[in-house]
Amino acid sequence: MAARLHSKPDSDNSEPMLSKKKILVVDDEEDIVEFLSYNLEKEGAKVYKAYNGLAAIDIAKKKKPDLILLDVMMPEMDGVETCIQIREKQDTKNIIVAFLTARGEDYSQIAGFDAGADDYITKPVKPRVLISRLKALLRRKEGAIQTEGTTEVKSLKIDRDRYVVVKDEEELNLPKKEFELLALLISIPGKVFTRETILSSVWGEDVVVGDRTIDVHIRKLREKIGSSHIKTIKGVGYKFEE
Repeated sequence: MAARLHSKPDSDNSEPMLSKKKILVVDDEEDIVEFLSYNLEKEGAKVYKAYNGLAAIDIAKKKKPDLILLDVMMPEMDGVETCIQIREKQDTKNIIVAFLTARGEDYSQIAGFDAGADDYITKPVKPRVLISRLKALLRRKEGAIQTEGTTEVKSLKIDRDRYVVVKDEEELNLPKKEFELLALLISIPGKVFTRETILSSVWGEDVVVGDRTIDVHIRKLREKIGSSHIKTIKGVGYKFEE
């Protein structure tokens, strides 16, 4: 995939949150992999490298990285399919995945988030900005206290430890963002969550997504758990009703 990154090796001078973190960099262009690895290693990260999706899945299973930087357009297996397979496996499904790609079209971003991506970073990106985004992702994961425990509402049970939803005794394996969206709404039944709150809580303040992304995820949730639970509050957001 032909794309260039800014070459100035800036670094983020804030807290060394990447120190000792394991990061897998996946791109079919060796110079991009080396450039990213250099800047991540400057921050103290342990970097693993892969040049296609199949190799990335293998390394993810063996090394259990904290975060994966994943290109979209690659030979053998593209980034979207790679992310889907990572999310489907029990031992890798909770790894943070950030797409890094030159593609900026809305449909590409929606495909990435539907596959379970946590962030979508568009090339070219300055190293300082990239490091800041990765630190924000790690902060969200480490501070996500509400992702633990089980919540039951009538026929639905949300198991945050296992990332599964049980509906009428049938286990549903939802994509990561659909699960997090449902877990947020069900955390306080009857409360109206604004679009801004949903974006901040599920996608993070540093991730740029459109209203259509939320609507797509709401539609898919309704298809899986029933349309009666999630109510639209026009001009405001959504709420979960028992």
